[in-house]
Amino acid sequence: MAVGLAALLDDIAAFAKLAAASVDDIGAAAGRASAKATGVVIDDTAVTPRYVEGLAAKRELPVIRRIATGSLRNKLLFILPAALLLSQFLPWLLTPLLMLGGTYLAFEGAEKLWEMVSGKHGEAVDSAAEKKAVDEDRVVSSAVRTDFILSAEIMVIALNEVASEGFWSRAIILAVVAVLITVLVYGIVALIVKMDDIGLHLAGRRTGWVQSFGRGLVTAMPKVMAVISTVGVVAMLWVGGHILLQGTYDLGWHAPYDVLHHLEELVHGVPGVGGVLTWLVDTLGSAIVGVVVGAVVVAVVHLVHTLRHRKDAHA
Repeated sequence: MAVGLAALLDDIAAFAKLAAASVDDIGAAAGRASAKATGVVIDDTAVTPRYVEGLAAKRELPVIRRIATGSLRNKLLFILPAALLLSQFLPWLLTPLLMLGGTYLAFEGAEKLWEMVSGKHGEAVDSAAEKKAVDEDRVVSSAVRTDFILSAEIMVIALNEVASEGFWSRAIILAVVAVLITVLVYGIVALIVKMDDIGLHLAGRRTGWVQSFGRGLVTAMPKVMAVISTVGVVAMLWVGGHILLQGTYDLGWHAPYDVLHHLEELVHGVPGVGGVLTWLVDTLGSAIVGVVVGAVVVAVVHLVHTLRHRKDAHA
């Protein structure tokens, strides 16, 4: 009996070690996958704060919480199962779907760019109460749609990083990545949008330097938010263009990607700043592609709206 019990305990210990090793492996793989998607995570963080511009301060965190909930739902309920199934049975379909998402991001970015240039920001709403309700719903809906594309890019990048793992290991790793990325992005976003309130709180303290620091935060945050909003628009164009460039390359049309890669090689060898210049060339080239594709889609959408309005007017 004692020998049997000892053998059972040995088996349990061995199983515990195996489970611990598996947890460590999954954690390490999730860390690698998350790091690989860092660029898109930064874009996601830059894009989101502009969606709460113009909202009452007390509504900022509830709206961010709604967007974060939608983002996590996107990742866990839609993107993760779809990515796993497609990678298992229809891997060739991932690239075209990502390119559709990239086109949507380019459209969103080009639309915002057009609004900045033209000064048109959509139709006004008469009732203040109706404006508040419509604005929040539109903010959340628009943010979650945009987040869906960025989240899909993040999850596919993470999936490619752990493609050699088994099906269930991939599923667990991607679920961990989804939660970590969502907490990171929306935690930072919440901190950014509430920074002015933190500044007001600090400005009311008794210590002189704390008051000065708080007033400095309050003064700086409108400019910081304006910069972040601009970065968010550029990020959509950049990421959308990059997805399209990579997608056309993967589908066999190498010319656009090869031109950009050649330009990167020209500046890569510049002493001291070669890495920075390479990144700038890649970013600028991708953004230009995003602007061109996005502008075409914006023009088509506006043309369709104009024709529809004319048809309704004559009806």
